[in-house]
Amino acid sequence: MQTNNRSAKDIDDYISRFPPSIQEHLESIRLVIKKAVPGAKEVISYQVPAFRNAGYILIFFAAHENHIGLYPVPLDHPDFQPEIMQYASGKATLQFPYDQPMPFDLITKIVRLKAQENESKSAHKKAPKQK
Repeated sequence: MQTNNRSAKDIDDYISRFPPSIQEHLESIRLVIKKAVPGAKEVISYQVPAFRNAGYILIFFAAHENHIGLYPVPLDHPDFQPEIMQYASGKATLQFPYDQPMPFDLITKIVRLKAQENESKSAHKKAPKQK
């Protein structure tokens, strides 16, 4: 769906390659993620927009022909059931169709949980080994 094969240099460049209606969806999700985890850093990874926090990838999001994809997502997490299942598609992936309202509250909950997981992993990694 992208207009050319060259890698985007940043998220602005990635978003600019799509029609205005899709740009709106991408920008909205971007803002929701930034608001949910203000310290997260924007990056391009695997040629799609992503955010990092605590030294780990927080979340990827990408435009597709009929939907925005969000991943990786803990599909089996009890806090998100059954709300998450209507968007689940494949392993650890959610698909948000363009013709439906974006579930911003759900995205916020997912991103905050993933940020906590990343911070926990980072703290564990930095902790001195017990002898």
